[in-house]
Amino acid sequence: MKILIRALAAAPLLAAALPASAQTTADPTSFAGDRDVQAQLKAMLAEMKPDQGFAWKPVVRDGSNIAAIEIWKKPGKPAFHPDQAEYAIVLEGAGTLVSGGTMPDPQTRNPTLVEGSRIEGGTTRTLGPGDVILVPAGVPHWFGITGERLVLLGIKLPKGQ
Repeated sequence: MKILIRALAAAPLLAAALPASAQTTADPTSFAGDRDVQAQLKAMLAEMKPDQGFAWKPVVRDGSNIAAIEIWKKPGKPAFHPDQAEYAIVLEGAGTLVSGGTMPDPQTRNPTLVEGSRIEGGTTRTLGPGDVILVPAGVPHWFGITGERLVLLGIKLPKGQ
């Protein structure tokens, strides 16, 4: 995982935020080492309420561009993001991704999120540590959880990026 976090920190999309003391004018790159990521994950797990199914917290950022830890303990609703692709790497745990197909009952929750009750005709994939996911903008997707939790490093990318 240490190599993964360092590789992600080198991407231009992830410049600027944690830890702020490590940033300089000459190099605004944001970096979270393995210890930082593990500490944040531990803190997030400790803060989650027993019935809470999802938690999200940025680990590095560049303005509105954020790489965040996502902890899934319960599946959410099938969804798509009209103007954002979703890029994620499985850090820990196991689950299922259903993506593609159609969502016959879309309901717009906000400009960046459309949810539904099911996906018809999607592709099912098993997820585990190290798997990489890129769901294009507008494509329905859903994460199922196998075991205690599924932990992702997730990034939203503007459509066309």
